[in-house]
Amino acid sequence: MTVRSPRSAAATAAFRTTVAGVALVGLLCGLLTGCTPGAAPGPSGSPIGTASSAVTAGPQSVPRGTPATIASGLQSPWSIVFLGPTALVSERDTGRILELRADVPAREVGTLRDVVHGGEGGLLGLTVDPEGRLYAYSTGPHGNRIQRLALTGGPGSYALGASETILDRLPSGDIHNGGRIAFGPDGMLYAGVGDTGQSGLSQDPASLGGKILRLTPDGAVPPDNPFPGSPVYSLGHRNVQGLVWADDGTMFATEFGQNTWDELNIIVPGGNYGWPTVEGRGGTARGFRDPVQQWRPDQASPSGLTRAGGTLYVANLRGQVLRGIPISAPDTSTDYYRSGYGRLRDVTVAPDGRLWLLTDNTDGRGTPGPDDDRILAVDLGA
Repeated sequence: MTVRSPRSAAATAAFRTTVAGVALVGLLCGLLTGCTPGAAPGPSGSPIGTASSAVTAGPQSVPRGTPATIASGLQSPWSIVFLGPTALVSERDTGRILELRADVPAREVGTLRDVVHGGEGGLLGLTVDPEGRLYAYSTGPHGNRIQRLALTGGPGSYALGASETILDRLPSGDIHNGGRIAFGPDGMLYAGVGDTGQSGLSQDPASLGGKILRLTPDGAVPPDNPFPGSPVYSLGHRNVQGLVWADDGTMFATEFGQNTWDELNIIVPGGNYGWPTVEGRGGTARGFRDPVQQWRPDQASPSGLTRAGGTLYVANLRGQVLRGIPISAPDTSTDYYRSGYGRLRDVTVAPDGRLWLLTDNTDGRGTPGPDDDRILAVDLGA
């Protein structure tokens, strides 16, 4: 197993140097008259402020009918991804990865080694790269980490092979571990890293906490990242839980707020989303980017995020609802299945076009039913 923590330490140092320079410019701007912080360019050269809602989108979709149960009896499931026709599911506390297909019972692929579970830590996000390789974000002995996992066998007989740690020693804690990973349309690996309950990390140039990272599939820093030599793509986050892209490449992320506002953000290179100085809208005058939509935490706690045509779908934990958001009007939304299935952790689109929902009622915060936790599937229509 290859651990690339020296690379991450060097990248953190580069990010610290770059952001310190940006912060100094902001400080001088505040001391000088005639300087407008909201118009100051970020590291990518784009203006800081509210992201444009003019996003190219396909036809909108709508859930049709009552969801059907695909699998039941899961233990604290966290993430669901597809490798061809096979769904792979992570269980946070057991460290297990399961495989299943429609009408085929779930079976264990294997248990990830050295997973340290406790609080909100454990085996979290899964993703598959364009070449079909599996990646996992989990809490290990030295903090949170991202690993590439070899799979042997085939559908119905997958097994875990060797693992390679491509990024290690990420901040970890009892809460706010982030954990969502996804490949973007550019082929790069994106990861949401939480602030681990230490809100100061989100603006700290010496930490990767409270950031969205962008890496090559091998864990290197892409040369076109906004902070040269650093994996940091955006900062000022509390606990990013969902990542997805529109057809035109616009990147969206869901984020847990604290007591006031949860957020849907459009992510831009080098963008600063304001936490802990700002929660929700109202930060543009101070050089932060505002969310395109915000919700009260008891109505949301937005987790997994996916896209079906021109609609985003958000799985919500405390809100116990599936929320549909038209990409062409991301400041609006429609709720589905409120309180019908309890806490919803993840959502994805299956190869057959149905929407799969992952419940999370066995994580210690929900009220599990006799069949929990479950995977549900529902048809989508226009």
